[in-house]
Amino acid sequence: METIKFDQLVDAKGLACPMPIVRTKKAMNELEPGKVLEVQATDKGSTADIKAWAGSAGHQYLGTVEEGDVLKHYLRKATEEEKEEKKHLHVVNNEELQAKLANNEDILVLDVRESAEYAFNHIPGAKSIPLGELENRLSELSSDKEIYVVCRTGSRSDLAAQKLTEAGFTHVINVVPGMSEWFHPRKNLKK
Repeated sequence: METIKFDQLVDAKGLACPMPIVRTKKAMNELEPGKVLEVQATDKGSTADIKAWAGSAGHQYLGTVEEGDVLKHYLRKATEEEKEEKKHLHVVNNEELQAKLANNEDILVLDVRESAEYAFNHIPGAKSIPLGELENRLSELSSDKEIYVVCRTGSRSDLAAQKLTEAGFTHVINVVPGMSEWFHPRKNLKK
């Protein structure tokens, strides 16, 4: 494949979510409209994250090239006026979700982090569907249940909540800040 021309490089190698997106946003803000950004990342989840963020921010996701364990993502800055980044309107905090779970309410907790993140730590009973697989797995979700979407910090879950709403799900709530501050009773038990 021939070399892809780009105007600016973002090095996000070795960084976990949400850092690749944070760096991409900053670079994109400084980039002139119509210019191309190359984002180098090693986080496997970054492809889905960057693609979804570009869509919500109105920029063009061009594609990703894999070179060894480095993913090179290409984005083109939107040429019209900077679009406002869309945010999902319905949000709860961790405590509100914990209260619903404690009351055994009939809700679905959807974890959109990568499966490796889920394997090490997740909310009991949560369903794991990584953000990048969400569109192909919508049939696994019930549209009559309240769906509480979690990720590590609330940014991937925000994008997932937007996708679910666009797909016709009406009871979708983003959980902020999500797993980065989820309380684990087991770890704090005094022996």
